[in-house]
Amino acid sequence: MLLLWALPLGIVVGYLRGGRLSHMARLELRSTWLILLALAIQLLIFPLGAGKQPLIRFGTEYFHLASYAFLVGFVVLNRREWGILAMGMGMLLNLLVITVNGGYMPTRPDLLEAAGRGEAAAKLREVGIYANNTLMEPTTPLWFLGDVFYAPEWVPFANVFSVGDLLLALGLIFFLQAKMRP
Repeated sequence: MLLLWALPLGIVVGYLRGGRLSHMARLELRSTWLILLALAIQLLIFPLGAGKQPLIRFGTEYFHLASYAFLVGFVVLNRREWGILAMGMGMLLNLLVITVNGGYMPTRPDLLEAAGRGEAAAKLREVGIYANNTLMEPTTPLWFLGDVFYAPEWVPFANVFSVGDLLLALGLIFFLQAKMRP
């Protein structure tokens, strides 16, 4: 959800630096359909709201990793763009921690609660896995790359996030504001 804030922030920074959205029309990114495919997979395998069930209920960890493979492909094809590379670094950190934790992002339930996501925290404590998250414990591999930050409950779309998510968001802000410039 951090990317939902990065998008408008990148546009605002772009305007403040004298840019215009119309300059984005000259972008020539390759294979943007890979992003859409990755998003579609994630929408199918994770619940779309509290109390909801995913549309695909099997192989979640494998589909999750496959969605990242498509994103890696997009980054490789567009590696000449510095902002894309920064986003790719964040994505690779997320992919690393998700891979070593069986296809799920380690998350602290107390941080989910602090972000106002009490139901998700309860499910995570109860089952150990909820949506794209696995319960973070002291023995969790690479726990420090998991969801160790949170946006407070009063922030719209508040949620937990990782160092990788933060790099993704900063890369998106940088990319947008740079590409809005003449």
